[in-house]
Amino acid sequence: MSKSVPALRIDAKNDRPIRARGEFVLYWMIASRRTSWNFALDRAVELGRQHEKPVLVLEALRCGHRWNSARFHRFALDGMRANRDACAAAGVAYYPYVEPEAGAGSGLLEALAERAVAIVTDDYPCFFLPRMVESAARRVSVRIEAVDANGLLPMRACDVTQPTAYAFRRFLQKNLRPHLAEQPHASPLGLAAKLGGAVDLPATISKRWPRASDALIDGDDHLLAALPVDLTVPVAPKTGGSVAATLSLREFVRHKLPRYAEERSEPSQDVASGFSPWLHFGHLSVHAVLAEVARLENWTPESTAQTTSGKKDGWWNLSPSSEAFLDELVTWRELGFNFCSRVANYDRYESLPAWARKTLDEHATDPREHHYSLEEFARSETHDPLWNAAQRQLVREGRIHNYLRMLWGKKILEWTPNPRAALDVLIELNNRFALDGRDPNSYSGIFWTLGRYDRPWGPVRPIFGTIRYMTSANTARKMDVKPYLARYGATPARTLFTP
Repeated sequence: MSKSVPALRIDAKNDRPIRARGEFVLYWMIASRRTSWNFALDRAVELGRQHEKPVLVLEALRCGHRWNSARFHRFALDGMRANRDACAAAGVAYYPYVEPEAGAGSGLLEALAERAVAIVTDDYPCFFLPRMVESAARRVSVRIEAVDANGLLPMRACDVTQPTAYAFRRFLQKNLRPHLAEQPHASPLGLAAKLGGAVDLPATISKRWPRASDALIDGDDHLLAALPVDLTVPVAPKTGGSVAATLSLREFVRHKLPRYAEERSEPSQDVASGFSPWLHFGHLSVHAVLAEVARLENWTPESTAQTTSGKKDGWWNLSPSSEAFLDELVTWRELGFNFCSRVANYDRYESLPAWARKTLDEHATDPREHHYSLEEFARSETHDPLWNAAQRQLVREGRIHNYLRMLWGKKILEWTPNPRAALDVLIELNNRFALDGRDPNSYSGIFWTLGRYDRPWGPVRPIFGTIRYMTSANTARKMDVKPYLARYGATPARTLFTP
């Protein structure tokens, strides 16, 4: 391993010692669920080399948390299959654990920690993961380090909360270049294998916390259905894991990326990458995506421009399609990580900018022509065929076309009693069904609907005030939605909620 993991990406979560006499370095994989292009795995290998000890990868899957469902479990299990196979091929110890009931995994980390040199885990700023890591850091008797493998820019490289994409883009253009040279290893398992792969654990551990069966990991639906997960949110028609993510990445770069700038907003074309679920579950690294784009365009970090104007195009010195794609992948995605890592109440109404709260509150009691309950929204039972189609896509596939996702959110604001109620519905529907829900980037999209990262827009309108306004009619005039309506406008989603 030629380079150390950048110190800016490493956060010691407690002041416990590193135990040199330990048997292995434990990588507690909770967010960056992949065995390549992963700074956290690199750090575990680095510590293993320093102390001449093997690496044990623990990948656990909890149940009992909010929005726990068959959809998300299956996607995560697909990722576990890819990680199990990769570790087995390299001869690296891998311990997959799936809770059979809520709380059953309690104590596993502490038991492994008693035998570990140190614990390396993932630094992820969203959902219940930060609280889980902080709690673990207090309980274990060995050092825990959380490693940021989320984006091209380390989260701690920016010490202010960026208010807009423009402001963050300017910051990136001024500060990102040196971090582009800091690449995680594309194939760290080979380095880990040199440390030895055998890790002998006592029977007391394997008996109390048995490894997940190959049948469950490999896709046995009966075993999945036996777990305490919400079965009314079914498995989505998208395969999780790094193998599927890599295949999709190569397909996108070769066939869709050249059309991205011109066609990405057209529902009838759908040239969007579709990477967000794999990025959310950690099955795909943004560094791997950039490397694939760089190979296509013969690009290096030295190609970036010296200008720091904050403009969307020109800084990367790539084709228009690649520039547009990287603005979404890097600027907008990592803007969400900047916010969630710095604002504790990132998922609360109070986190909206002052101007947005003011205008929304001023119009909170404006009459609404249409009112729908949460479950009416979930079942696509509104008067608007285009909105219903977007919701059906979300329920069936775990995603909504990027442009229509914005419209989807705006209409919820218009059809709920007040903006706080709208936010509750937005979060619930998104996090219940979206494969990329519960993610910083996902919260950016939800809160953008209500004014985060935006500015006031005139004229002042009922309900919206100066929040940006969108309509289904205007959307249908600007783009061809007929194929989209034909695909998602027929079959109701009601049957998916039958107990």
